[in-house]
Amino acid sequence: MRCTRSFVGLVFFFLSFVLAFGEAGAPGPVTPVTSRVAPPVMVIGFVGGFVKHDARAHSTVQVVEHLRNEYREGVYIQSFANRHRDQAYKEILRRLDGDNDGTLSAEEKHNARIVIFGHSWGASETVTLARKLERDGIPVLLTIQVDSVAKVGQNDAVIPANVGQAINFYQPDGIIHGRPQIRAADPVRTEILGNLRYDYRAKPISCEGYPWFDRVLVKAHTEIECDPKVWSQVESLIYKKLSPEAPAAAAR
Repeated sequence: MRCTRSFVGLVFFFLSFVLAFGEAGAPGPVTPVTSRVAPPVMVIGFVGGFVKHDARAHSTVQVVEHLRNEYREGVYIQSFANRHRDQAYKEILRRLDGDNDGTLSAEEKHNARIVIFGHSWGASETVTLARKLERDGIPVLLTIQVDSVAKVGQNDAVIPANVGQAINFYQPDGIIHGRPQIRAADPVRTEILGNLRYDYRAKPISCEGYPWFDRVLVKAHTEIECDPKVWSQVESLIYKKLSPEAPAAAAR
């Protein structure tokens, strides 16, 4: 009987030891970690005329490619044909909808970081898209117009109040030439960085890769599109608006 009691005592002691060791080695309660989602950053470029969105001879597309090489994560960078403004608009809304509930909260709108730029008709669509975002209460960091040519029914001269900064590059010659001046609908809320004039009569530029009719019929309008001095400034302005934390290619 005494042996039996000793054996039972040993068993209980062993089990107590195992349970105590197991509890000590077991992971504690899991505390959920809330990750802070970075505000969406987007760069939208519109090509001019009837140019395809991926025509690599054109500077808008080249700028997009350069930016993608620098920002591989966290930045959406895309060029669009100017007739596809609605497609760009829907993509912006989709990317701003962080919780995927189909509607944008005030915070989601406020967190938007958007840059829009374009050439010719694409510059006109730049302002039109910004104005459409204004109706939704979505801010735009910067708009850039290069030799802006207004489409029928569009106003590319007045920059809507949801735009923080805007700049206009233009040349005055030829049958197609850019708007010489833009102004802010609300100068308190929008800073016009400049209306910068370029003249190619004294120093013409050779635009290799462009169709002959562009280089002949709309020579100056094409020259500003392929002027590296203009587009290096465009890139520099965009870089200043992008967060430095994610250089190395755009999120697709």
